[in-house]
Amino acid sequence: MDIPLSTIAVVGLGTMGTGIAEVLARAGREVVGIDISDMAAARAAASLEASTARAVERGRLTEEERRTVLARFRTFSDPHAAAGADLVIEVVPESYETKQRVFRALDGIVGPSTILATGTNALSVTRLAAGSAHPERVLGLHFFNPAPAMRLVEVVSSVLTAPRAVAAVTALARELGKEPVAVGDRPGFVADGLLFGYLNQAAAMYEAKYASREDIDAAMRLGCGLPMGPLALLDLIGVDTARTVLDAMYAASRDRLHAPAPVLRQLSEAGLTGRKSGRGFYTYEGPGSGTTVPDALTPADALAPAAALTPADAPAPAPARTPADAPAQPDATGRGSDTRERSGSEARPVRSVGVAGSGTMASGIAEVFAKAGFDVVLAARTPEKAEGATARIAKSLARSVDKGRLTAEARDQALARITPAGSLDALAEVDLAVEAVAEDLEIKRQLFATLDKVCRPGAVLATTTSSLPVVACARATSRPQDVIGMHFFNPAPAMKLVEVVRTVLTADDVHATARAVATAVRKHPVDCGDRAGFIVNALLFPYLNNAIKMVQEHYASLDDIDAAMKLGGGYPMGPFELLDVVGLDVSLAIERVLHREFRDPGLAPAPLLEHLVAAGCLGRKTGRGFREYARR
Repeated sequence: MDIPLSTIAVVGLGTMGTGIAEVLARAGREVVGIDISDMAAARAAASLEASTARAVERGRLTEEERRTVLARFRTFSDPHAAAGADLVIEVVPESYETKQRVFRALDGIVGPSTILATGTNALSVTRLAAGSAHPERVLGLHFFNPAPAMRLVEVVSSVLTAPRAVAAVTALARELGKEPVAVGDRPGFVADGLLFGYLNQAAAMYEAKYASREDIDAAMRLGCGLPMGPLALLDLIGVDTARTVLDAMYAASRDRLHAPAPVLRQLSEAGLTGRKSGRGFYTYEGPGSGTTVPDALTPADALAPAAALTPADAPAPAPARTPADAPAQPDATGRGSDTRERSGSEARPVRSVGVAGSGTMASGIAEVFAKAGFDVVLAARTPEKAEGATARIAKSLARSVDKGRLTAEARDQALARITPAGSLDALAEVDLAVEAVAEDLEIKRQLFATLDKVCRPGAVLATTTSSLPVVACARATSRPQDVIGMHFFNPAPAMKLVEVVRTVLTADDVHATARAVATAVRKHPVDCGDRAGFIVNALLFPYLNNAIKMVQEHYASLDDIDAAMKLGGGYPMGPFELLDVVGLDVSLAIERVLHREFRDPGLAPAPLLEHLVAAGCLGRKTGRGFREYARR
């Protein structure tokens, strides 16, 4: 027989408890809010009043419905108010001692059929249940913040939990308009188990001074489409909360990737816990504010949006130019603008760009430069391949015209700027040569040796590698100081990020040039050093690898993991959707590079990934990866 859950008590009226209470009250449940702090209870009531008032203003509730919702929510300081509840959800601080004290008290207050749920996102549900008089009725019910907006709810069973209790809260979650995901009892469960490892690695990357906090956050937003960067998200979650979750995860896994980065301890112990304290990785207007303000790491002038550099400082794509009618050529230094980059050096002028390659990435990069007003030489191994790449660009531009993103005139001008060539010799006079060939170090080294002989002195040589050492390409030339990494993301015309990868040999003015050029083509450059994965792949692929391990260990299904990360983490794609799009062979190659570079056992490719690649199941391109796809 179904367990009725009409009256629900919420113990702990902080941000999460208040959000859960609102969800329940708006869904027609009688809600008993309990908190030992009268102030917290008053804030919860005020929060519900404010949120329902906004709903009325937006036409989502009538005034009568609002009054009904408010009448369903009552607050108390005495836990005995939970006596008549069918379900009690505790959302008190993440401490075994605190939570167990709550459960012991509830054992003496509620009836034997009342379900007890913990809202923990880090602690063992089994351990909490074992301390209860009725462990079979204890489970985890993990909402995500903000509870009214986030659709995911993880329903966590221990080995002691009765199936009827699980069925009852799962049905409740669906009635609340949420997406319940059934998971077993391990620290972090699915979403946080994947999310916090990624956040921890971002904190460690920042602590090592590999990249700035702004560049780390921008890289993951623009390179992966995430709603927030990892360091900003740590500030939102709470640095101390993240440390608690990671401590619990590390205690269970002993995986070094879960060992909290020392900077988390330092910030926590200093009281710099993020938005709630007014300062964490960033500085905010005040406690509880989400508005950042200048601090020692971000002076006031750096907060102002930088003027986009376009060729010849044109505010829009410039018309086609010929030497006769336009002496002023595109110039990535953007005369008239401040072009001094972080190195303090002046960028070299760039008016013409060579792209070596004929694949999707090469044609996309050539399109980007041509649309921005640069003269582009697209050099391939044969004239036929170069013409094929140019035809691919023409189709891409035509689609942009069809969608209203580009005028027919701008399309024609961009195509007129592209010169296809069947030999690298055509790159002799370009100011910037961009390599976009296969991700094979020997092939790239051979190409750079050729560019060294072909390109004029002073030309900047850039590689678009996503994982190989840039310095190895540089050492294939007699001018390693002129070589830099410019990692565009696929598809290049749409993706805004460029990782600018400087080696220990790269000259200051070459670094400044790469940043200026990236800005000139309306991309967002981020700086990083020459190590495996750079920023994005070094943070993304361990997360993907850990998702594979979850499936390999039969902890959760592909669909549940994908749903958890999309609904609970705001990711545009679940990890298995993304792996199949990227290609399992590409993913395995990057995992191997990361493991070889950092020698961390936790970075070793999941055996399931290796087995699928060995079987030829490479993702969408082969029709089968983690899922099967219809052949086109």
